Amino acid sequence: MGNTKVLAAIHGPKVAENRSQALHDRAIVKCDYAEAAFSTGNRRQRRGRGDRKTTELASTIRSALEHTILLDLFPRAQIGVSVQVLQADGGVLGACINAAMLALACAGIPLRDMIAATSAGYLESTPLLDLNYLESTGGGPEVAMALHPNLGKVVMLVEDAPIAAEPFEAVTELAQQGCRAVAQFLRAQLLQHVQVVATVRGLAAL
Repeated sequence: MGNTKVLAAIHGPKVAENRSQALHDRAIVKCDYAEAAFSTGNRRQRRGRGDRKTTELASTIRSALEHTILLDLFPRAQIGVSVQVLQADGGVLGACINAAMLALACAGIPLRDMIAATSAGYLESTPLLDLNYLESTGGGPEVAMALHPNLGKVVMLVEDAPIAAEPFEAVTELAQQGCRAVAQFLRAQLLQHVQVVATVRGLAAL
């Protein structure tokens, strides 16, 4: 997304590694978030795996995906989601969720709906969509949103600072429009991927 690049991988469904955490009626989701050493250059120190912010990001991503995956189809199982930020230039949370959604779909994990995410902010009295690093550090409030576009359901809304009611409505409406645009792009990418896979398998069968 823009100059932000994220790599996502799915592990499972498989038997839960920790039997005591397994649920008899649905799967559990494990999310691992990391940033490559070169992802942010010299702008700030890279976050380690035990960093509080890293833990919060992993928890937020996991929560959004738990609302999306049909977990009840995999009782006593575990689905692992690993996301690694290769390059960070704003909108990292949304990029991670979008990358994870594509990885889940490519892995054949049944989903309740697509999930699409983006960020929007309010800078110099102007709502802005998908803020880059400079814009997100400009001092204005910012929200990250994840949406089920077909169901019209917001499954995640994170604010980094308090925001007044009027700009909040403008920013969240812009974020919803952005999520729907992202969903259309993700859907197109998935269809293209399916067509390529189908073609390769058809040629292999010959």
